[in-house]
Amino acid sequence: MKLFGTDGVRGEAGTFLSAEVAMKVAMAAGTYLKPNAVTNRILIGKDTRRSGYMIENSIVAGLTAIGYDVIEIGPMPTPAIAFITENMRCDAGIMISASHNSYEDNGIKLFDGHGNKFSSEVEKKIEDIFFDNEKLQEAQVTGKKIGQARRIDDVIGRYIVQLKNSFPLEMSLQGLRIVLDTANGAAYKVGPTVLEELGADVIVLHDKPDGFNINENCGALHTKDLQNAVVEYRADLGIALDGDADRLVVVDEKGEIVDGDQLLGSLGVHLKNQNTLKGGGIVATVMSNQGLDDYMSENDLKLWRSNVGDKHVLEIMKREGINFGGEQSGHVIINDFAKTGDGLVSALQVLALLIAKKKPASELLRPFSLYPQKLVNIMVKDKKPLQNIKGLSEKLEVLDSEGIRHLVRYSGTEKKLRILLEAKDAKLMNVRMDEMVSFFQKALNE
Repeated sequence: MKLFGTDGVRGEAGTFLSAEVAMKVAMAAGTYLKPNAVTNRILIGKDTRRSGYMIENSIVAGLTAIGYDVIEIGPMPTPAIAFITENMRCDAGIMISASHNSYEDNGIKLFDGHGNKFSSEVEKKIEDIFFDNEKLQEAQVTGKKIGQARRIDDVIGRYIVQLKNSFPLEMSLQGLRIVLDTANGAAYKVGPTVLEELGADVIVLHDKPDGFNINENCGALHTKDLQNAVVEYRADLGIALDGDADRLVVVDEKGEIVDGDQLLGSLGVHLKNQNTLKGGGIVATVMSNQGLDDYMSENDLKLWRSNVGDKHVLEIMKREGINFGGEQSGHVIINDFAKTGDGLVSALQVLALLIAKKKPASELLRPFSLYPQKLVNIMVKDKKPLQNIKGLSEKLEVLDSEGIRHLVRYSGTEKKLRILLEAKDAKLMNVRMDEMVSFFQKALNE
C-alpha cells in the first residue's frame, strides 16, 4: 500500500481512507514533527464532505494520543489552512479534502509550520513511520501528557483580511458583476464575502453544501451552470472554484471558458508589466501548452516546467526565486500572498488585471494561440508500471519522429491513466490519440 499520491493521502473514505488509516497518518505525521515541536499545536480544517467528520475525529484522536494539542476550525479552503497554520504559530496544519473529487473520496493534506506542503522526502519519512507499528506504539503518551482539542469558529476573518490584502488597495470591484460558483465546497462562505466586501455585485451558485453535493455537476470541473449564468446575468466574469478552493477556472463575459495556460500567460505578463514578477519567468508543468512557451519567449520571459502537482511547481519557484506559477488545470500560485494554489487570490488578480486594462475578459485573457492539444483519461484497475508495457517505447518513438509532444502518466489521486498529445497538425494528433487509447486499453487489460 502506497500512502501518498501527488497531493497528500487520497482515496475512498471508509475503505482506503478508513478511520484507522486517518488516525495512523496523524500519529505518523505527529511523531515525525514532535522532535522539533515549537508550540505543540496542530491546526485542522476540512471541506464540506460528510466523511470529514469521521476523518477529523480520527486525526484528533491520533494527534492527542501522542501529546499534541489540536485546533479545529471547520470548513475552510485549503489555502486558508496553509495561511492560518503560520498565522497562528502552529507546528503544522492538516486539511481534510479530496479537492475536485466527488464526495465518496476524501484526503489528508499536510502543511509545515510555515504553511508549505510537505516535500516528497518528508512524506516518505512519514510513510515509513506509518508502517512501523512499534514506533507508533512508543510515541503514545499517558496521563497529563495526552493532548487536548478545541474548536475555534471565528478564524475566517483572518483569511478574509489576507485575501483583501492581496488585492490592490487603490482598486475596488465597484461596478463589476461577478458570478461565483463555490462547488458546494469549502469556500461557500468566504468567497462571496470577500467579493462583496470589495464592492462587487455577486451572483452565487452552488453554495448550499449538504455533505454529498460537493463538486456535483458544479465548480471548476463542471462549468455549464456558470457559463449560462454569466450570459444570463450579463456578468463581467465568471469564477469557478473546486471543493477545497485551491483551483480556479475563469469564464469570460461571453460565457466561454478561459484556458488555464492562457490565464497563466496573461497574469505572468501583467505581473511583469507591473514590475512585481520575480525571477525572470514563470513555472508551469509538463502538461502546459507549447503556446505558453512561445508567448513567454515573445515577452522576454522564461518558462520552467515541473512535474504535475502544485507542490512541484512551488519547489521550482523557490529554487529559481520565482513568485508566480501554476498548473493548466487551474492551480495558480502567487507566493507573495499564498503558499499553495489559491483560487480566490488568483481570481482577485484576474479582476485587478481587468480593472487596470479596462478591457473585457474575452480580449485580455487570450493573448496567444494554443497548439492543438488533447487529453484522454482511461480508467484502470491496476497501475501497471509503464516501463513494463511491451511496445510502448516504439509507440512514443513514432510520436517523437512526427513532432508530437506526449505525456503519459497515471493520476496520483485516481485510478486513471492520462494521455496528453500536442501538435501543430490536429488531424494527425487525433489519429495518433485514437491509436494510443486502443493500445493502452488492450495493454492494461491483458
